[in-house]
Amino acid sequence: MKTRIAAIDGGTYYHQATLHDPLLREYFQQIIYAPELPGSSLEEVDVLFVASRQDPQLMIEAAPTIRAFLDAGKTVVALGESESERWLPGIEWHPREVNFWWWLTPGADSRLRIGDKTHPLWNHLSLADATWHQHGYFNPPPGARRLIDHADGGCILYEDTHSTAGRMILTTLDPCYHHGSYFMPSASRFLYGFLPWLAQQETPAENPRRPDTART
Repeated sequence: MKTRIAAIDGGTYYHQATLHDPLLREYFQQIIYAPELPGSSLEEVDVLFVASRQDPQLMIEAAPTIRAFLDAGKTVVALGESESERWLPGIEWHPREVNFWWWLTPGADSRLRIGDKTHPLWNHLSLADATWHQHGYFNPPPGARRLIDHADGGCILYEDTHSTAGRMILTTLDPCYHHGSYFMPSASRFLYGFLPWLAQQETPAENPRRPDTART
């Protein structure tokens, strides 16, 4: 069964440009305006794709709906700069001073490192596709798969199937903002690789999860 993805649209120009990009639009079976998310029926979708830089207050208001979605064994993807630690369970976030121009330094090193090299996402992305700048880092919970680590500590992309009955994919990266603002080519490459991978994932019907085994 094809993975059904619902994208959250915060109504900004960069959300509109990203979610309606002809190369990306095909992956979204549904686009939900963020203020309308609380109480929305999500029975017909498998993945909730929370585009970068949402209004955190709107997401807090939608937290019960999002948690119920996870409790049903489904997947939430939370991209960066939406304060996900305020509306998702078990998120430990730490801000870090942003160096927007690190790449201008001769011999520059982003300090990013691939974590779990066996993860199938790396069949669709390279580390360069996830490299621009970071606004902070996570301390993932035990059992999470760390996909991109920072050499100075912390993680900027991980997958967590232990904290809830569903799956959470968290990143500090904000690709929708940069793609929808028409700068930062690596952010565009990230989306062009990430969404095809996401669309290939097993649905809950094919890979059932047991809510009673999730940590609360």
